[in-house]
Amino acid sequence: MSESPLLTSLRAAVDAAPDDVPLRLHLAQLLLDAGHSQDAITHVAAALQRDPGNTEAQALIARAVAPPVPAPVPEAPAPAPVAEVPAQPTAAASYDWTRAEDELSEVIPPRFVQPQEGEGEEPQEPHLPLTVDGSGEDDGSSLWEVEAGSVRLADVGGMHEVKERLEAAFLAPMRNPELRKLYGKSLRGGLLLYGPPGCGKTYIARAVAGELGARFMSVSISDVLDMYIGNSERNLRELFETARRNAPCVLFLDEVDALGAKRSQLRNSAMRNTVNQLLTELDGVHGTNEGVFVLAATNHPWDVDTALRRPGRLDRMLLVLPPDAPARESILHHHLKDRPVANIDLAKLAKRTDGFSGADLAHLCESAAERALLDSIRTGRARMIEMSDLLGALGQLRPSTGPWFASARNVAQFANEGGSYDELLAYLKRKKLL
Repeated sequence: MSESPLLTSLRAAVDAAPDDVPLRLHLAQLLLDAGHSQDAITHVAAALQRDPGNTEAQALIARAVAPPVPAPVPEAPAPAPVAEVPAQPTAAASYDWTRAEDELSEVIPPRFVQPQEGEGEEPQEPHLPLTVDGSGEDDGSSLWEVEAGSVRLADVGGMHEVKERLEAAFLAPMRNPELRKLYGKSLRGGLLLYGPPGCGKTYIARAVAGELGARFMSVSISDVLDMYIGNSERNLRELFETARRNAPCVLFLDEVDALGAKRSQLRNSAMRNTVNQLLTELDGVHGTNEGVFVLAATNHPWDVDTALRRPGRLDRMLLVLPPDAPARESILHHHLKDRPVANIDLAKLAKRTDGFSGADLAHLCESAAERALLDSIRTGRARMIEMSDLLGALGQLRPSTGPWFASARNVAQFANEGGSYDELLAYLKRKKLL
């Protein structure tokens, strides 16, 4: 059957303006209506390459690959005659998603060039919650208990110095209550994690709670601030009271630079009162903070009020850096292990992603999966995510940590009061970023 003049004209227009996404989608719509599903898929895939988030294109591709609705079988005692099968089935009918899933489910090993160590280990017994005195009893009355299967510090790649400081500051005293009493070690105080975004500060906080089987409370600025005067301070007081009632409890203050900004730079008196209330709660004026360990995270520690970093409050600072090579390899393996991959060289990828944050690595895997998906749609045959997909995606990505280090460099060089940023300064010198 000959093609309509309108389709012929639209094809010529698309060839003359291949980057015109609306025009290409209009042609794909008409092709679908005319039953030319394969041609429609080709044009929609090209549109998605130019505009991956286009909702109209996504709807068209879902319509193009959807299985045909079977015709109702008439009720009759005799078998219904078999309908004649078209000689040239459309793409929607020929693309068998069930067959594609079967093809990808039987992945021939090795999926990775170098298999990871530690796979196949026996699962650990669930870690029972500890109480303030170090016992494993729990009355179950807390609403902030850690969910089953929570991460542990052993699940966190790299960050060895952070783990050692956490062990000395809180984990070891909690596990050894008699030694804690002998040395007079209090469980008060807090730790300020700082560094570029996407490097695992929140993950570390959750791992601490999982390590202890303690309750975990995550607090952001939206949980505290209120439009009515006095309500923000009351919210802070209630949060700390809840943490004290449920001790041992890890109280995580995310983006603490927004909640505890420098009062000298605040024009709003209500925000200054909120910072004052936070200082009061950290001091335990309204109740003891024994068994409440405060973890705070920020990307801009230089914007945090200096009073928050005094002894007994957030008196320890730890720099959380981008993952090293072994940690990057572990992160890549985590994000690829449940995807259909073949012959992935994790060591090579880890070497070429120096400076990438954990979030950057997750985005790299997502981009590679997207390339393989679009290619499968174009060809009508599902395929594996290959090393070429990851390297192709890597060529279009840059580490997101660069702008943060550019800002932090000036602070480390010219505002390193009391040696607060010595760790950062040493890292910048080691990476030749100064």
